Amino acid sequence: MIVTVALRPMIQRPLLTGVFALAGLAAIAWAADWPRWRGPNFDGISAETGWLTQWPAEGPKQLWKADVGVGYSSFSVSAGRLYTMGNTEETDSIYCLDAGTGKTVWQHSYSCSAKDPNGFLGPRCTPTVDGDRVYAVSRAGHFFCLDTASGKVIWSKEFPKDYGAKVPTWGYAGSPLIEGNWVICEVGGPGSSVVAFDKKTGQEVWKAGDDTIGYSSIVPFDHQGQRGLAVFSAAGIVGRRAKDGQELWRHPWKTSWDVNAATPIIADGKVFISSGYNKGCALLDFSAGKPTVVWEHRKMRNHVASCVLWKGHLYGFDENQLKCLDWTDGAEKWADRSYGKGSLMLAGNHLIVYSDKGRVGVVEPSPEGLKEVAGFQVLGGKDTWAVPVLANGRLYCRSQKDLVCLDVAGK
Repeated sequence: MIVTVALRPMIQRPLLTGVFALAGLAAIAWAADWPRWRGPNFDGISAETGWLTQWPAEGPKQLWKADVGVGYSSFSVSAGRLYTMGNTEETDSIYCLDAGTGKTVWQHSYSCSAKDPNGFLGPRCTPTVDGDRVYAVSRAGHFFCLDTASGKVIWSKEFPKDYGAKVPTWGYAGSPLIEGNWVICEVGGPGSSVVAFDKKTGQEVWKAGDDTIGYSSIVPFDHQGQRGLAVFSAAGIVGRRAKDGQELWRHPWKTSWDVNAATPIIADGKVFISSGYNKGCALLDFSAGKPTVVWEHRKMRNHVASCVLWKGHLYGFDENQLKCLDWTDGAEKWADRSYGKGSLMLAGNHLIVYSDKGRVGVVEPSPEGLKEVAGFQVLGGKDTWAVPVLANGRLYCRSQKDLVCLDVAGK
């Protein structure tokens, strides 16, 4: 562990102007941070512009590479640091790395089996950063609140022990949600499908529901003056009131293996849900209360990755095909098999698409067809399902062993 030492503040008044100037530069430097799963707005879209979308054949310059163990955890980037999770020899670690150099700032490790019924090893959740604290959930239901400066445990929970929760077949996968002064998780215990904790102390604020949890992450939404939570459980999508967890509405959505993993997309009183295992997708209208189906079909089956909504169109993986659907009526615009069962995000009017075999590409999002403007093989291996992240001119990609950082900053 690397210990950081705070410098004593200078007291000379003439330096105050310089301090304010540096503070302004810091605010600009971290303007494109990505502090949680799916980014600042929970939608897989970055506001960052000016990054390099044209690459040489060998790809952008690699700034650094790090071994973070096996797993499917994506990345959170905040204030110059990157956070992710991995497993090595039955030991889980929450990593804090310098986002620019890849050097380990600290590493919090604990005993946790990486075993999986189908060999998909390691943690699934992405850490959530909130100010000077980071929150993370292991595949076995360990829940930690850590100090971002040192990695010290501030408080922790064990969902199976504390709530009688049953660990999902493929492990906990939902990332913690910060909602005001609370941090909210899918726990999965009796009467505690969803639990809100005081984010500073870990004290329980409320708990609700008996739903078996899925593998998705909770998405907050505002509708008709009310703050809500969209919870994609094992058997359906449930809307809950954020202030107390009370159920607002639900819609059944069951797959053959109870695997609802993709994050719901919410816009204008409607929610898009999708699942693999030949289930399909649907757009639901919950504006009047009980959800009604706007359209439903099997042309977008998100197995592990989530879609993004951009300019009235959905872009995502229908099993092993990258597709574009019309948001309004669900019409399929195009399909492409070149990326396999991959994942994606969007930044600056371009999709960043990562294949399940470690190839990354830049694609212009258009309903007219797929147009890749850059791409190369960044990592090897298979089942490279961790979603890539662009933050502050750096692109982060992960395999089942390595994490690489690419320089895509505009010149």
